[in-house]
Amino acid sequence: MPILAALPRAPRSSLVESTIELIRGRVESGAWKVGARIPKEQELADMLHVGRNTVREAIRVLSHANVLEVRQGDGTYVRSNVDPAEVMRRVGRSSLRDHLELRAMLEAEAARLAAANRSKEGMVQLRKLLRQRGERSDHADMAAFVERDLAFHSGIAHVSGNLAVAELYRYFSGSVRLHMAAAMAEGDLPEPELAAHQAILDAIDRGDEDGAAIAARAVIVPLITLLSDVRR
Repeated sequence: MPILAALPRAPRSSLVESTIELIRGRVESGAWKVGARIPKEQELADMLHVGRNTVREAIRVLSHANVLEVRQGDGTYVRSNVDPAEVMRRVGRSSLRDHLELRAMLEAEAARLAAANRSKEGMVQLRKLLRQRGERSDHADMAAFVERDLAFHSGIAHVSGNLAVAELYRYFSGSVRLHMAAAMAEGDLPEPELAAHQAILDAIDRGDEDGAAIAARAVIVPLITLLSDVRR
């Protein structure tokens, strides 16, 4: 059985959250490998200096996230060393520049795949989404504009024909929404114009995979560069 050695005492301010973090840390570090059985509830409670109910609640949360698996009458096992919800929380807490760099990579490859796998129906939908997006100046409500811009980029991910890419972008969209608002709130970080987005659509329409990827990156990379210059 794995041994939990010299773990720090869980802070009293938020025992369940602290216990979750400590258990997750053991899993992510590889100290408890996928398939391994973790110590019993009472052992964990004694090691962490918390109540058994606190440990039980932490295990329940991590089981819901598919990090742990409770097998009745047998014990609790490590099911995965990745907690998707926690990963997205960390993405959400990343810097604006880190976020934009990640977005550039994801959207460039989504555009490349869309150019390779486009369909007539998909192109009709993308043209409609781009018309609805329009220019930033067309919308008094910034939140509404952010939603329309996000719908266009999500549409590209859908047209890519790759379910994993489309689902990843859908999952990523909440963080995209927050960071777009932050980027547009920066006085020196204007939202790229409609023409830059039209270039993505045109490259996808003609099946230019490299051109689509380049156009998608061209929308975001100048923001990354400008952000670096502004914050030096």
